[in-house]
Amino acid sequence: MLSLALAFIGSVVTILLAAAAIVVRALTPLAGAVAAAFGIVIVVFAGVAFLALLILFVVGSSLATRYRFAEKRERRLQEGKGGERGVWNVVAHIVLPTGLAVAGGVSPPLISPGPLTLLYAAAVAFGASDTFASEFGVLAGRARSILSFRPVEPGTNGGISGLGEAAALFGAGTTAAIALGLFVVTGTHVPDYALFLGIGTASGFIGCQVDSILGEVLENRGYLSKHGTNFLGMLSAIVLAAAGLALAGAL
Repeated sequence: MLSLALAFIGSVVTILLAAAAIVVRALTPLAGAVAAAFGIVIVVFAGVAFLALLILFVVGSSLATRYRFAEKRERRLQEGKGGERGVWNVVAHIVLPTGLAVAGGVSPPLISPGPLTLLYAAAVAFGASDTFASEFGVLAGRARSILSFRPVEPGTNGGISGLGEAAALFGAGTTAAIALGLFVVTGTHVPDYALFLGIGTASGFIGCQVDSILGEVLENRGYLSKHGTNFLGMLSAIVLAAAGLALAGAL
């Protein structure tokens, strides 16, 4: 956990960044307030690198959302009215990372530093993978059901495309790489570098596929909301990362 002075500075910076996200319409006002509250918890319990990774995820997601936005809006596939993300979207993507940050920051920690960094990175890698798959995949000319492989309209829950899958892998991989860089630069303990990159990327990407399966099987039938699907997809990425660490004898 940070010292009182650093915690105060981190909290102020978090609030300012959330306000900036509201100003540029990346988040709704309520979503920005919720993001600031959770962000403060993350930076206080886990440190700057953890918050920085989450901020970069928000920036990347916003840029992906605004890519060819007019086309998405014309086809009614856009996020929000103008690309802004609402409070439930934020909650679905920040609750689990915050829980991990708290679990690693309490004394004594419930999760040791090495596994904590990878589990956290896997959670955010899922977020990037899922967002990139959605925002770029809807622009594909065709899509198929992840289960039956029958043709479906791009943007359909459970629909995948070559473009979307490539974007999902890119999102997971770049997030894992950025996370590793942030943790190394700030002196935060991480497992073996290759293990970190491999498990972080694979967990985020596979979690995205779980999200698609849940979307087709449960969300399309009204058993889950979009945000519930996202939450469970991220949870699956964390579980996969933990399993990977356990198999490698690093948990």
